[in-house]
Amino acid sequence: MATEVQQLESFVKEALQSRNSKGDIAKALESAGWPGAQIANALDAFADTAFPVPVPKPRPSLSARDAFLYLVLFSTLYYGAWNLGSLLFSFIDRAFPDPAGGGFAGYLFDERQRWSTAAVIIAFPVFFFMARYIARQIQLNPFKRLSPARRWLTYLTLFVASATLLGDTTTLIFNLLGGELTVRFTLKVLVVAAIAGSAFAYYLLDLRKEENE
Repeated sequence: MATEVQQLESFVKEALQSRNSKGDIAKALESAGWPGAQIANALDAFADTAFPVPVPKPRPSLSARDAFLYLVLFSTLYYGAWNLGSLLFSFIDRAFPDPAGGGFAGYLFDERQRWSTAAVIIAFPVFFFMARYIARQIQLNPFKRLSPARRWLTYLTLFVASATLLGDTTTLIFNLLGGELTVRFTLKVLVVAAIAGSAFAYYLLDLRKEENE
């Protein structure tokens, strides 16, 4: 695939040097069977400037700094979301206790609530700080929006969120068909759906905004 991309861009560069318009180059490539998306990407690699030779556009690259920033951003998101769900689950368990629960239930709830509360207090402020910092960097240099680390982790988050929603919905229907749909179970399903759905909707809209820009 990399060889094909290099071959295509090399052809586009030579064609532009020969004073062919981008429209004529696109038609020639289409007649040769190249996909429209690949043609558009190859043509977009060169700026529309009045210069004797084709001027390449800057390309997004994976830097260690970007990887660090986005790994911290998304890892705190996952960590905070998991512990937020655990904290809400413990509140639901307290409000609707399981009659079959053991004698250590109160102790376990206290431990779980303390840990989840501490994790939420730490994770989300770090997440919002990193999100604000990255947003300022993108505002100063919009090209950073195309960072490979950002795009890969965004799509990974969409995959995790969609898989969670799929599993959550499947579990709900499974219990509904089995006649085991309790208030406690339903509330937990709604918690998972709300957390995963919020993450999915936010990053899907963010990707659409990027495409529109």
